[in-house]
Amino acid sequence: MGKNGLILEGGALRGLFTMGILDTFLEEGITFDGAVGVSAGVAFGCNYKSEQKGRAIRYNKKYNKEWRFKGWRSLIATGDLYGAKFCYDTLPNELDKFDYDTFEKNKMDFWAVVSNCETGKAEYHKLTDGRGEDMQWIRASASMPLASRPVVINGNRYLDGGLSDSIPLEFMEKQGFTKNVVILTQPKGFVKHAYKKALSVPLRKMPNLVELVRNRHIMYNAEVAYVRAREDSGDALILQPREALNIKPLERDPDEMQRVYDHGVEVARANLNRVKEFLTS
Repeated sequence: MGKNGLILEGGALRGLFTMGILDTFLEEGITFDGAVGVSAGVAFGCNYKSEQKGRAIRYNKKYNKEWRFKGWRSLIATGDLYGAKFCYDTLPNELDKFDYDTFEKNKMDFWAVVSNCETGKAEYHKLTDGRGEDMQWIRASASMPLASRPVVINGNRYLDGGLSDSIPLEFMEKQGFTKNVVILTQPKGFVKHAYKKALSVPLRKMPNLVELVRNRHIMYNAEVAYVRAREDSGDALILQPREALNIKPLERDPDEMQRVYDHGVEVARANLNRVKEFLTS
């Protein structure tokens, strides 16, 4: 029998849609042999492996007006739109504690996708205990260009995994996962267009990364087509919003966050039997 995999797209606060689905999976006892997360997909999705239902929506709503968490003041003061110290230390270790022990004991393999700033290639780091360096890989995966400093790990600089592999279904298939549930944060029919804004001087010093940004729409649209084809062949199952979520990356309104999360719960509930049948067929 093949292995069941889970692929989690990013999308900033659209990731709360993903968490509505994953928290429902926790309620229903739906598990996977392995998962891979990109950007918010891993930053929020790690709570699925640590089995902390409701944690992601809870802390986002509670600390949404804390400048150390996110915002232009954080960007000016620290160089990161989402404050690295607050998000990856203060929050998980003091304010809303992350369950490192459960994360480590959970046998589900979990990878974070990052983009190497020098090579322009995707790299995949298997998370083991969520602590220390693992947390830096999660941070790197969710560090958006122009809004974050590159994260230096083992002498290499990394940024948002979504630049190089937004929907890593092929990666999971290469790891031997034959039945894969793919959670997208854009509705069916969404097409990504070319990035037309000027790129800053710091990014231009990383030409391979600039190339990723300029061509991301081509990669993304091709991956969506691939995922759709795999669903048509019966090897993947897609869960996605019924319509555009339309939530801002720096949204402050907790009701808006709850709306996006609740939509994820609704989609999960509507597809529970379909998911269970797919994973056991």
